[in-house]
Amino acid sequence: MRIRLQHTFGCPTYALNNKLQGGKSIPKWQERARVGIYLGLSPQHSRSVALVLSLTTGLVSPQFHVEFDDLFETVGKRAGNPTTVSKWQVLSGLREGVASITENTTVSEGARHVTAPAPSAYIPPAEIETFPDEEFPAPVELQVPIEPAPFEGTRRSTRTHQPTRRFLVEGLEQEDIALAFQCDESMDYELELQAAKADPIAFAASSGPDNLYLHEAMREPDKKQFVEAMKKEVSSHEDDHHWELTKRSSIPKQHKVLPEVWTMKRKRRIATREVYKWKARLNIHGGKQEKGVNYWETYSPMVTWNSIRIFLILAIVNDWHTRQIDFVLAYPQADVECDIYMEIPRGFQLPAGENSKDYALKLRRNLYGAKQASRVWAQYLTKGLIARGFVQSKIDECVYYRGDMILLAYVDDCIILSPNDQDIDDVIKLMKEPCKDTRAFDVTDEGQLSDYLGVKIERQDDGTILLTQPHLIDQIISDLGLKANTKTKDLPALSSKILNRDTNGHPFREEWHYLSLIGKLNFLEKSTRPDLAYSVHQCARFSSDPKASHAQAVKQIGRYLMANRDKGIILQPDANMGLEDWVDADFCGNWDRAYAVEDPTTARSRSGYVIRFCGCPVTWRSKLQTEVALSTTEAEYVALSHSLREVIPIMNLLQEAKDANIDVHQYNTT
Repeated sequence: MRIRLQHTFGCPTYALNNKLQGGKSIPKWQERARVGIYLGLSPQHSRSVALVLSLTTGLVSPQFHVEFDDLFETVGKRAGNPTTVSKWQVLSGLREGVASITENTTVSEGARHVTAPAPSAYIPPAEIETFPDEEFPAPVELQVPIEPAPFEGTRRSTRTHQPTRRFLVEGLEQEDIALAFQCDESMDYELELQAAKADPIAFAASSGPDNLYLHEAMREPDKKQFVEAMKKEVSSHEDDHHWELTKRSSIPKQHKVLPEVWTMKRKRRIATREVYKWKARLNIHGGKQEKGVNYWETYSPMVTWNSIRIFLILAIVNDWHTRQIDFVLAYPQADVECDIYMEIPRGFQLPAGENSKDYALKLRRNLYGAKQASRVWAQYLTKGLIARGFVQSKIDECVYYRGDMILLAYVDDCIILSPNDQDIDDVIKLMKEPCKDTRAFDVTDEGQLSDYLGVKIERQDDGTILLTQPHLIDQIISDLGLKANTKTKDLPALSSKILNRDTNGHPFREEWHYLSLIGKLNFLEKSTRPDLAYSVHQCARFSSDPKASHAQAVKQIGRYLMANRDKGIILQPDANMGLEDWVDADFCGNWDRAYAVEDPTTARSRSGYVIRFCGCPVTWRSKLQTEVALSTTEAEYVALSHSLREVIPIMNLLQEAKDANIDVHQYNTT
């Protein structure tokens, strides 16, 4: 279970007002939340649903819209908080009479016995309920009636009994426990983010100004081009019979009619930034799908940058020809996995006299937006390629071999490499024809490889390949608000300062979105800029709670990029060199005694490695180790272990290519 979902047992918990949860408004001065006691996570609901004990009703209910006070700061005396009235002990039968958690509660002798009410009826946990809203009385000191103690001797004590205050724990010990939870939660977030950053292609999708929804596109000056693209999209689906019109009354009750979503995109040339295509894509709302009803598995493989760089290097060494192909409306080329129904899209015309509310579209083909759409297309593509003589790699599922030809697939964008250019033409022609039990692919030949996944690929006169991302760098500079006259930097990070959590620092107040910038910087670093590995990773560590100091570190990277916008990786292989793994470790390099208490991660060492093939970088990494090393030697071994986890698959891929008759015989892959 994730540490971030763990909270201190018994801590004050504030549940949102019922009316506010329902989207209604309440009087300005009415309480927005009700305080309760946290009893753990609900075993019957999602892991984010908490069980909360009401102080006024004594009932326990599952709550989702809650805030936790793990440090007990809202109930402590020194915080100046009002006294909280508590009745749950009496209502639940744990105490007799009426009680409240107050500091100066007194006891009257001879108070009469009050019978506690019977426990409330069981409330099924199937539905999340909220405790009722009530007007809380002003804090007052109430007497706690109790029964007189039994006579045990010749005299009895007149000492005043105080109720247990187990939920008002204060002091350094409790704060230390809560602080440890915060540190563990932050460390858990950092490790998850670090693992996600390992695959840069996962960050390729962007919400830039060229990616729009329908309502946004209709406000743009080029909306006419988007309208034409919408008409073309609907006509393509209609002409290829991707759906059929059906009455809603005939749809089985277990199937929902899913909404449609229009997404628009301007496609630009990386070198000139010229818009050469307006795309409108009709999607189904996958967020409304139900597992087990209209989808099951969703995993779909993607080609890795390691494989792309390996075969680009081999293409230079062996003087191979390269070609880029694109599948037109790729997903709908595959059949739908199960019955899926979609609403009538905007722009779709029904016959005269028919009401669109009475009809829906039953999909015949795999439409974009469905949760399983990518997986269904990948399986269809693999089946079609195997029918045409390709063999799928067992190391990278998106690499295919056919004789001395290699095909790399990222969804609908593919690269073909071969020693013979005519063989590539023959394969593209073969794809456009039916083969065995597979239909013909609708594919276009994009010509020589020039840009792929947002990376500009330039083949130089000397045969080398230059990989750059000037467009992405321009986006980053623009997002940061840096002007042309902004002073540039020579280094991406300050060599005299190590970033820390800076818990007491000034808050982040920039107009740009911190995590969005980190995603773009990570994609840039993992694709073409290994010189940013350390600086980007340092900034990414604090994405959950960025401060002003972290914003300055990101701006430092932006100013560095302004000075070398057109720089990137140059693939200039040396055929006499094989596979190399350069590894180093920085033993406790982030250790800072001043911040060690609030940030234990400063004790972790850093691993850094670069894996090269024929003298060209294939993959690189700078990251904190997941465990605390006790010596330099241990840190070095941990770093070596992590790097070999990437080296071994690369070795296996080269050996597999060699076994498939790909020309890698001059390299030692054993």
